[in-house]
Amino acid sequence: MTTVLKVNIHDLNSQFFRDLGQMISDSSEVEIRIFEKKDQAELFTDEQFWQIIQAFDWSKEDSDEIMAPAVALLSAMPVVNIYLFADKLSEKLYQLDTRAHGDAYLANEGDDYLSVDDFLYIRCAVVAEGKEFFEKVLNNPAEFPDEISFESLLSLAGMAYEVKTGRKFEYYPPSVMKPLAIKKPGNN
Repeated sequence: MTTVLKVNIHDLNSQFFRDLGQMISDSSEVEIRIFEKKDQAELFTDEQFWQIIQAFDWSKEDSDEIMAPAVALLSAMPVVNIYLFADKLSEKLYQLDTRAHGDAYLANEGDDYLSVDDFLYIRCAVVAEGKEFFEKVLNNPAEFPDEISFESLLSLAGMAYEVKTGRKFEYYPPSVMKPLAIKKPGNN
C-alpha cells in the first residue's frame, strides 16, 4: 500500500520526521518530491552572501564579536537562506582549493608540508576579507596570503541558525565537486 502525504514545507521539521518514523515500519521507503522548486540563485544570491560577509565588524578583537552583525543579518532571513549561505561558503572555499593556491600556501610557509586545516582556515580568511579580496586571490594564486586565519567563519551559519531557531545546526553542505577546466602548460 502506498500512502501519499502532502505537507507544506514550513511544517517539515525534526519532530515531523520523528513522528513519521514511529508511524511507519523500518522497511518502509520514503520518497520526497519537491513540486515547486525555485532556482537557488533566486533564493539566495551571491550579492546577499557578500553583504553578510561585508557586515563583519573588524574593529572588534574576538571572532564572535567580529561576526555578530553578520550573524544578526543572516538570522533575520528565512531559515533556507542560512542553509544556502552555508552552501555558498562551501563553494567559495572549494574555489580556492586548487593546486596553484596550495603551492602559494606552501611557498609562503617555506615548507613542503601542507596542513589541510591551516590551508582551510586561511581560505576562510580570504573569504572573510570580502568579495574584492576573494576575487583577487582567486584569479591570482600568488596573492594567497600568509599569517592570516579565520576558522570561525565555518561557524557563522550555525550561529545564525541557533539564533533563529534555538536549535543546533546539523547540516553539511553538499560536496562541491564541479569539474574544473584544466589548462595545459603553454595554453592560455
